[in-house]
Amino acid sequence: MVEELRGASEGAFDLAEGTVYPALYRLERAGLLKSRWTSLGGRRRRVYRLTARGRAELARERKDWKAFAHAVEVVVT
Repeated sequence: MVEELRGASEGAFDLAEGTVYPALYRLERAGLLKSRWTSLGGRRRRVYRLTARGRAELARERKDWKAFAHAVEVVVT
């Protein structure tokens, strides 16, 4: 997951595993994520997915982020 974030953000999100996984555990405890173990190429991996509650929270957070980003853009331009 850390590598995926780094690649998708073109290196802008270069996070330590010690940062990402505790956040995932907190989101799971809050009911926003579900996880399960799977095997791929002989390696066990934990796979995460958003719950319905997580999707609703993400939609709210996106709306708030867009409003914040717009306000910053207005101020700096």
